[in-house]
Amino acid sequence: MRIGLITPDAGHPLLAAAVAALAPGGHTVQVLDPAAGAAGAAGAAADVYLLKARTPSALALARELERGGAPVLNSAAATEACQDRTGMAALALRAGLPFAPTRTFAAAARLETAAGLPWPMVVKSRHSHKHDLVARLDGPARLPELLDDWSEEPVVVQAFAPNDGWDHKLWVIGDRVFAGLRRSELASGAKEPARSLERLPDGWAGLALRVGEVFALDVYGVDVIDTGGGAPLIVDVNAFPGIRGQAGAPEALAALALRRAAP
Repeated sequence: MRIGLITPDAGHPLLAAAVAALAPGGHTVQVLDPAAGAAGAAGAAADVYLLKARTPSALALARELERGGAPVLNSAAATEACQDRTGMAALALRAGLPFAPTRTFAAAARLETAAGLPWPMVVKSRHSHKHDLVARLDGPARLPELLDDWSEEPVVVQAFAPNDGWDHKLWVIGDRVFAGLRRSELASGAKEPARSLERLPDGWAGLALRVGEVFALDVYGVDVIDTGGGAPLIVDVNAFPGIRGQAGAPEALAALALRRAAP
C-alpha cells in the first residue's frame, strides 16, 4: 500500500513511528508538503492520506485529494469543524454530548459591555490556532488585562466548571482509546508533570468513541474534565493531535491507514 502524509513535519514521533511500523509490510510512504496547497496533489497517487496539518493550504490539498476519490484521515471537513469552537459546541450539544454551553462574541472587547457573563468563566479564541487565547477570569477585574492583547480576537465564553485541576486527555485512533492526565493550564499553583492514566472512569471510553461518530473523526483527541463523581464535561475536541508517549498508538495508526486505504 501507498500512504501519503500531509504534514510539514514527517519526523513527528507519532508519524515516524507509524512509518516504521509500516516498513516491514513493504508499504511505501509519500510526504506531501501542505505549503504547496492544491498544487501539491499533482501526481499524488497514494491509497490513503493522513491529514496531520490544519493550515488552509493543507485543507485545500486534502479537499483536492478527496475530490479525486482518495480517502483522507481525517477528512478536510471534519478537521475544519474542530477549528471553530462555536460550531464545535453547537454540534456536540445537539448530539447530547456533555459539552460546556458556549456563548460567542465577535471581539473580546464586547465582553466589557456584555450582560449576564457567567463569572467565573473561561474565555477562548473562537478559532483554534497556535498560541490561541485560553484564560480563566474569576471576575471583571482581570478583563482590562486580557483586552490589552486580545481586544479584537473573536472569542467564546464558557462558565468555569469546578474540577480537580487535571485535563483527561483521551486520544482515539480508529476504535482504540488512549488516555493520560495533564495539569490544566487554567489550574492555579505550580505546574506538574503529566501523569499516566491506566483506567478511565466508567463510560468515558464510550464517550470518546461517540465523539468520533458525531464529528466524523478517525484520529482525534478529546479533552475532558471530571466535574465530580466521574461526571465528564468535554471542553475541547482536536483533529489528529500528537499522541506522544502512548504505547501502541503508532501501530494503531498504521493499522487504521491500511484498513481505510482505497482498494
